[in-house]
Amino acid sequence: MIKPVSHASAIPKDAIDQAQKHIADILSLAIEYTDVHAAVVVYDERCDLAAALAEAYRRVLPKARFIDFDRVTQQSVLAEFEKLKPSDLVVLIQSTNFRLEAFRIRVELFKHSIKVIEHPHLGRMQGVEPLYYIDSLAYDADYYRGLGRGLKERIDQAGGGVVDSGGEKLVFASAFEPAKLNVGDYTGMRNVGGQFPIGEVFTEAKNLDAVNGRVRVCVFGDVTFTANKPDKPITLEVVRGRVAHVIDSNAEFDKVIANIRADEGEVWVRELGFGLNRALTAERIVRDIGTFERMCGVHLSLGAKHGLYKKAGFPDKTARHHVDIFAVTKTVTLGDAIVFQNGAWQA
Repeated sequence: MIKPVSHASAIPKDAIDQAQKHIADILSLAIEYTDVHAAVVVYDERCDLAAALAEAYRRVLPKARFIDFDRVTQQSVLAEFEKLKPSDLVVLIQSTNFRLEAFRIRVELFKHSIKVIEHPHLGRMQGVEPLYYIDSLAYDADYYRGLGRGLKERIDQAGGGVVDSGGEKLVFASAFEPAKLNVGDYTGMRNVGGQFPIGEVFTEAKNLDAVNGRVRVCVFGDVTFTANKPDKPITLEVVRGRVAHVIDSNAEFDKVIANIRADEGEVWVRELGFGLNRALTAERIVRDIGTFERMCGVHLSLGAKHGLYKKAGFPDKTARHHVDIFAVTKTVTLGDAIVFQNGAWQA
C-alpha cells in the first residue's frame, strides 16, 4: 500500500504510478476490456484525485477519447456516447456526479451493452484520503472472487448468523436472502462494470423480525452522505428488526434517526453487508460513504429502502431511506462457522 503523507495538495507521482497499475488490472481482469473496442473517458479536474486518475487512465488507454466535462457541452458528450457499440467502454471520473439532463449515464449506457467504470464524488476525499482511495482500487481477482463466492455459499446455506461487536451481539435468527456479489466478476451478467472501488457481499434476513440484539457502530453515513466517526461507538438496541434504543449517540446520528422516523415511522435494520476491501478500515476512512461502504468489515443499513430485496410491507412509495452504518466487528458467525475474526474474512 502507498505510504500516506501528511498533506495531499497534489497527488504524488508514485501514487499515480500505483493508480496506473490498479487501473490496468481492473481493465484486463475485471472489465476484460481490450483496445479492439472504443473507449471514452469523461473527466473533470476540479480536484487533485480526479486529475490524477485521468492521468493514470491516459497512460493505460492511449487510444481512448478523453473529454473534459467542464470544457464541452452536454450535447457533445451525448454525441460521443451515441457513437459507441456493444462492449465499448465509458469511464466517468467525477469530482461530484456528472449530470446530463434526464440522461442517467450508467443506466442508459448499460441498456446499450456498454461497459462502464464510475469514479464519483472524488472531491469528497481530503488529506490522505486520495491515497487510501488509490490503494482501494487494487484488484486481486483471486482474493475477491474466491472469498466472495465462498461467503455467498455460506450465506445462502446458513440458517442464521451473529455479528459480535465486542461484547454486544446482533443475532440473525433467520435464513438469509440470496447474497449478491460486487467482486469484479461479471460472468453471465447483462451489465459489465459499475462504481469503483469494489469489494462487497451483501444480503439481509429473510425474516427481518428475527433480527435482535445490540450492535456497536464505529462509523455511519450522515445526512450529507459523509462517513462520520463518533468519538466513541454508538450502540443500537435492535428489537424485531427495528432500532428500539440508541445509546451514546451524537448530534449527527440523532439527525439520521430523526429523519428516518419522520418519513418512515420506525427505523428498520435491513442490509447485512460484508465489505472486502482491505485498503479501507475503521482506521483508514474516506469521507465518501459510497466508497467507504466497501471497507473490510460489516455494514448494515438503516431504513426501509432496499431496491434489490423486495419484501411485502415495504412499498417503494414509502421506503425512502437506506443509510449505511459500520459495525465494530470482533467476529461474524454464519451457522456454526466463524467467517470473520482478527480483522479478516475467511470462507
